[in-house]
Amino acid sequence: MKLFGKYMLVLFKSQMQYRTSFWLLSFGQFFIPFSVFAGLYFMFERFGQIRGWEFYEVALVFGVIHMAFSISECLARGFDMFSSLVVNGEFDRLLVRPRSTILQVLGSKFEFTRIGRLLQSSLVLAWAISQVQAEWTLLKAMTLLFMTVSGVFIFTGIFILMATMCFWTIQGLEIANIFTDGGREMAQYPLNIYQKWVTRFFTYVIPFGCVNYFPLLYILGKTDGGSPIIYMMAPLAGCVFLVPCLLLWRFGVRHYRSTGS
Repeated sequence: MKLFGKYMLVLFKSQMQYRTSFWLLSFGQFFIPFSVFAGLYFMFERFGQIRGWEFYEVALVFGVIHMAFSISECLARGFDMFSSLVVNGEFDRLLVRPRSTILQVLGSKFEFTRIGRLLQSSLVLAWAISQVQAEWTLLKAMTLLFMTVSGVFIFTGIFILMATMCFWTIQGLEIANIFTDGGREMAQYPLNIYQKWVTRFFTYVIPFGCVNYFPLLYILGKTDGGSPIIYMMAPLAGCVFLVPCLLLWRFGVRHYRSTGS
């Protein structure tokens, strides 16, 4: 972690060499999600609710998912840009260094300008918490924090899977954005508004439902007599999801063949 912190400090200093550009990009990242949130607001203004979900309940999910995505996009950006390391032959250099390739790829790129998106989603989340009809307790607050952490793990796992494909495809595949940008857009709504096959896929394969739906039922008191422990612990699936992603990464590294660049 000490070395990871040094990576972050070096890249932060390099990005702050162009401070005007940094703050303008951060400013833009702050306002980009507003268009999405405005669409969410006007939809509920027109229809009132969706499948029994009120606006502030969905706004709570919106804030959690966008916070998780912004943190993951900042810290795991190296995996998102990994294809350039393979194409240029730079990954060969990482292999001969006495540190984990995961640590080195993580430390190769940080997008600190995502602080704008993080701030915007934090404001939405704080507003939703103040307006939503829920009896807040320490356990519910911890569950909300756990939802965000789990979301970070899931998005990071998807970035790692995208990077792993580059060992065979060299270039990254745009189809993978279905599960990053598309997953973010899908997960900002409670999962039960979609068809059953979508619900099952994003519960048992990519467990967004364990971040944005099951723990939300516990926070809002909608578990219908089910054990609250199960709903509270549902975000653990996000942490578990990262394990096979890391194993697949190790498999890809073992079978990597240099591009010869």
